[in-house]
Amino acid sequence: MTSAENHGAAGRYPTGSRAFPHRDLLAIGQLERHEILFLLDEAEQWVEMNRRAAKHVDLLAGLTVINAFFENSTRTLLSFEIAGKRLGADVVNMHAAQSSVKKGETLIDTAITLNAMRPDAIVIRHGSSGATALIADEVDCPVLNAGDGQHEHPTQALLDALALRHALRERGHAAEDFTGLTVTICGDVLHSRVARSNVLCLQAMGASVRVCSPPALMPSHVEAMGAAAYTDFDEALAGADVAMMLRLQTERMSGQFVPSPREYHHLYGLTAARLAKAAPDAIVMHPGPMNRGVEIDSDVADMLDRSIITRQVEMGVAIRMACLDVLTRRRRGVEGWGEKA
Repeated sequence: MTSAENHGAAGRYPTGSRAFPHRDLLAIGQLERHEILFLLDEAEQWVEMNRRAAKHVDLLAGLTVINAFFENSTRTLLSFEIAGKRLGADVVNMHAAQSSVKKGETLIDTAITLNAMRPDAIVIRHGSSGATALIADEVDCPVLNAGDGQHEHPTQALLDALALRHALRERGHAAEDFTGLTVTICGDVLHSRVARSNVLCLQAMGASVRVCSPPALMPSHVEAMGAAAYTDFDEALAGADVAMMLRLQTERMSGQFVPSPREYHHLYGLTAARLAKAAPDAIVMHPGPMNRGVEIDSDVADMLDRSIITRQVEMGVAIRMACLDVLTRRRRGVEGWGEKA
């Protein structure tokens, strides 16, 4: 019996592999609502285990997971590494600086090389949108997207949803989804794959999503995704139940998108005074890394009763354990997880 079945999920999604029929996890946009719920429910067992003294199982013993990171990362790489090792897998990290791509090898040739080593799952982070899908087409094992360009970062959206669900439960919110919630996402939306994945995930879970940024950092397609676009942060925050802040991704910018960090903070920084415009018990989130004093003040980021930023980090390990477990079930011959969904 899976964790999802243990959590009384009968009827919320199909049984066996039909609950999650995908070989890969490349985008939130590929998922149905019940598939998101399934992954969140599957993660619950790992949340519980990760809070115990003994944090290891042999579920993936004998399997090899390659973390191929063509972009630098701290949180995501460490989270996936811990997730794989706690499940008992052999985990190998491939860093961009050590990659043959630096020597001129094409991405497809790198994928073919990785595939020849017969891994059981590959986690990819890459600076180009669509790179993970390209690699997935060339390999014989499940591929997990750990962030591709400005496209998506699906496990970040899933861990954010899991952290938010836990915080709401502690406040007596009984519903499994986010129906009735208003979430404001503010920051560098244009360059943020996290924003895109979160807009899709939160809306699939029933939330009303507002996005806010300076005009130069607002993508033209955001309203087509169903989110309400704002350039006035105070207006976007009014009555919001959740404030999710994003950093300025200066490494992806060419040109002057904001006058200065100081001016940006004045207009779009989350201060205690500005947070007061949201709902009285509004939850504060940030995917990290934070630029304190730019998009968020320290006294807001560290609010014990409102901020769930460190919990987001905690839930990252659990959700990535769930994804590695679910995506390798066919390879492990788990009952009900045959080749045909």
